Amino acid sequence: MKLSMSKKIRELLKDENMTIKELSTKIGRTNQNMANKLKRDNFSVNELIEISDALECTLDINFIQKIRKNGLEIYLKIPSPSV
Repeated sequence: MKLSMSKKIRELLKDENMTIKELSTKIGRTNQNMANKLKRDNFSVNELIEISDALECTLDINFIQKIRKNGLEIYLKIPSPSV
């Protein structure tokens, strides 16, 4: 099961005992703005970097390529630098 980015952020907040309001303040956003982004699950890469910095964790973005060959699906992780 894939978790949405919002769910991942909420889990990290819970693990860090941090509120949405506290996160919002750390990254210079309003509480309302952050609540809306979490509700819509809509974040730019720069916002994710700011959030990961505020939560003191590493953000790792990957592209996974799906190849179909002889009736099989093969997934290849394309290396990308960690952010």
